[in-house]
Amino acid sequence: MKQIQQVNIWQGGSSKSGTVLNAYVISDNLLDSANFYYSILSEPLELLTQGNLTMTGAAYDLYSSNEDAWDWISTQLNVVITGDYVPVDPDPIIPE
Repeated sequence: MKQIQQVNIWQGGSSKSGTVLNAYVISDNLLDSANFYYSILSEPLELLTQGNLTMTGAAYDLYSSNEDAWDWISTQLNVVITGDYVPVDPDPIIPE
């Protein structure tokens, strides 16, 4: 998962702030296409929207790493990745 610049998603009659992009490969034929699942979530990881994207053509030809996939997915969704997602620890360690 990646942190993204805040995007507003209309859900259930109100606007909610998406700040996390989740994505993974569903299938890759290792020849000319790859299918990805994506979701945009709010904090604390509430699903706001989701879908699938298919990479083909020149984009697939240039796809050689996970970072290439993240860059392509974020471009398709028009979101800006700001860093890796680091979950907030619900039970922080408190020194005695």
